[in-house]
Amino acid sequence: MGSDLNTLRFTPIQSFVDSSFFAKLARLKLEKFKLDSSTQYICGFQTRPSKLNKFDDIPTLALDEQSFVEEEIGKDSIANDRLITSGSITNLNTIEEFKAISKQDLLHSWGEDLYQQIMANDTFEYKIFQSFKVLSYSDLKKYKFYYWVSFPTLQSSWTILERNDVINSGIQQDIDSQTKYLNGQFYQLREGRLDTQIEDSSNTELVPTFVFLDSCLSQSKRPSAQLKNYLFYLAKKKGYSEIKVIVYRNNAASFLLKLKLQECPDPWKVVGWERTSQGKLGPKLADLGLLSDPTQLASQAVDLNLKLMKWRVAPELDLDIIKQQKVLLLGAGTLGCYVARALLGWGVCNIKFVDSGRVSYSNPVRQPLFNFEDCFSDNGRGMPKASAAANALKKIFPGVNAQGYEIEVPMIGHPITDEQKQGSQYGVLDDLFNQSDVVFLLMDSREARWLPTVMGVAKGKIVINAALGFDSYLVMRHGNISSLKDKLRLGCYFCNDIVAPEDSLSDRTLDQMCTVTRPGAALMASSLAVELLVSILQHPDKSFANAVENNDDRKKHEEKVEKFSKFGACPHQIRGFLNTFSQNKFHIPNYEHCSACSQKVVDQYIQNGWEFVKDCLNNQGYLEELCGLSKVQEEAELAAQQLLEELSFEEKGEIDSEDLDWIN
Repeated sequence: MGSDLNTLRFTPIQSFVDSSFFAKLARLKLEKFKLDSSTQYICGFQTRPSKLNKFDDIPTLALDEQSFVEEEIGKDSIANDRLITSGSITNLNTIEEFKAISKQDLLHSWGEDLYQQIMANDTFEYKIFQSFKVLSYSDLKKYKFYYWVSFPTLQSSWTILERNDVINSGIQQDIDSQTKYLNGQFYQLREGRLDTQIEDSSNTELVPTFVFLDSCLSQSKRPSAQLKNYLFYLAKKKGYSEIKVIVYRNNAASFLLKLKLQECPDPWKVVGWERTSQGKLGPKLADLGLLSDPTQLASQAVDLNLKLMKWRVAPELDLDIIKQQKVLLLGAGTLGCYVARALLGWGVCNIKFVDSGRVSYSNPVRQPLFNFEDCFSDNGRGMPKASAAANALKKIFPGVNAQGYEIEVPMIGHPITDEQKQGSQYGVLDDLFNQSDVVFLLMDSREARWLPTVMGVAKGKIVINAALGFDSYLVMRHGNISSLKDKLRLGCYFCNDIVAPEDSLSDRTLDQMCTVTRPGAALMASSLAVELLVSILQHPDKSFANAVENNDDRKKHEEKVEKFSKFGACPHQIRGFLNTFSQNKFHIPNYEHCSACSQKVVDQYIQNGWEFVKDCLNNQGYLEELCGLSKVQEEAELAAQQLLEELSFEEKGEIDSEDLDWIN
């Protein structure tokens, strides 16, 4: 047995994990691995021995976003002057699991696998000797990553019989010329040639010479710990007890060691857990929250909760289609504020507000995007609601593309007063419709919703309507015109009306001008409106999705709903009543004489645009005449008159004067 001074010692390997590695791990955990904590293949990178410089004073294994591979590295490879090392990662689901798992048992299992591969393989594969393992836990809410890297190494003790710090110049040159083309680290030297075929000890009587291409230029004259597994291989598999090893370094600091086997434990022993910078055994912590841009962190946090839905609850949920929607909110009041917040929660990043009002002192308590300062800003007039709401969204989530437009929507029943101004505002509204995928109608009056309803049908947009009563609410989606003749078309907000919308704002008392409603109704209606949109987007037919009216009807269509909808039913109308705390679903077909979505109205709008809108606003009877409501009213009056005539007591003569006493 040699003394401790002559026992071969090594420079431990250190891992360098780039932040991009954890960023990629976080994405894969959310989107691919989810609850799967099984071992995944990864790869690490080391600088090629021929490319080392003075800064490579310790052997380093680098991990970055390119470390994640679909399958195990099949052969020794080089990428951009880096040696590729095969490894794996086991990413656990909870911190408790990470703490509780037996690290010694885990290392032993890795050692067993390494031992079996070394003893079973006749071919010399470097990936076996240089493999590494990573045990980790990812706290994706706090962006903290706990990890512990292991380099499983089978033990064998060797005594240094001789050290020579000067290598024959001819041998040094021979090795220099070959390392440029070599992918591995360990070779047998035969007549100046580096050979990957390692012969058995029984085939030679001479002390063989091996070359180890070191992965560092340490001044300590200690080879890197990667040599350990090769030495175990020579002792256990090839039967060598005395060897020579040239530890090659490209800076003319190579040295030769003559070694004698001191001990090769049986059964084998394995070590390999990396130590911390303090020299202690234990995991490391990477806190990306301290390194990342807060805006980027916010964006990732928004995606986090949404992508977690796909782990168990809704694996088929299509989040991309929700995030891609460009949403136009007509109205930035109570409904508009709550709808915008719910849209943010679903990851919608393109939101535009349209509102002509300004923030008043009564607004902030009911409209969560406004604060007290907004009430007296802009020289005491109050901030414009649309721009204030957009700015508030950006403060909540800087990654949102929110814009506000202070314009008035032309209202049926309100004649044109300034054609140039109102025509210009209509042009802006038309552009906003063209740029949007979804439109929410959230205004205070019925007549304000008429033109957007017409435009939504004409342009084929998804239109969601939400309206409030004192203790009730209505949430509905408007039907669109389908190219399929047999496709049932859903009605709009005005399909139950037998008269065109009129001026409902003039000559009103204060309680009639303000939205007098139970405060909770707005939250309920807003959330239902957004959830209805999400259900529509998860349906392959989108705005043409089948409507489920009630529970009985749902049972009839249950198979159809489950077959086509990822998120359940897509009702047409949802009516809620807070006085009874009840909610009902209704299905109303399109009315052929509807003042907003009938075919005649839509065709006229498509053909004439603003001119058609002006005619409807300036001519009180034009719209009813166009859509046929005037004729319906006339027929109704005629039918009522005819019914009265048929029931006339005088004509039938079935009663006498005494029977009329109770009438008089």
